[in-house]
Amino acid sequence: MLFHTFDSHEKRREYGGTGFMEMQFCKLPAGTKIKRIVSANRIQNWQLDSLYICADDVDVFSREYGGVFTCGAYNGLKSGAVDIFGINYYAPEHVDPIIEKIRKEKPVDYEPLTRWLNKAKEYNGFYILGI
Repeated sequence: MLFHTFDSHEKRREYGGTGFMEMQFCKLPAGTKIKRIVSANRIQNWQLDSLYICADDVDVFSREYGGVFTCGAYNGLKSGAVDIFGINYYAPEHVDPIIEKIRKEKPVDYEPLTRWLNKAKEYNGFYILGI
C-alpha cells in the first residue's frame, strides 16, 4: 500500500516515525494570499486526516504520480513537479483535473488517493509536504 492513514500519532510513530511525505488539506480560508499559504511557519505537520507516503516508497510515488502532480506551488512561489523535500501547494481549481488524470491513468493505489482528493474539495486545496 502506497498511501497510509493513522488514527493516532502513536500508530504513525510505530509504523515509521517521521519518515513520510504528508498529503495534507489546506485549512486556511479561501482568499488567503499564496505567500502565506506556502509559508513554512503556517504548516502544522502530522494531521490525523492526512495521507502519508513512507520515505521508502517515495520513488514509487514519483514514478507513478510524477506526471500528475505537476502544478504545485513551492515555498519560493515557483511551481512544477513535486519537490519531495519541500512544500507543494495545490489550489482548489487543480483538484478536479488531478482526479481526472488519476482516474484515467490508474496508477498504483489510486482509489484511496482519489477518495482523499475528493475531500480536499471541502478545503482550500491541499499540500504535499516533503520528507
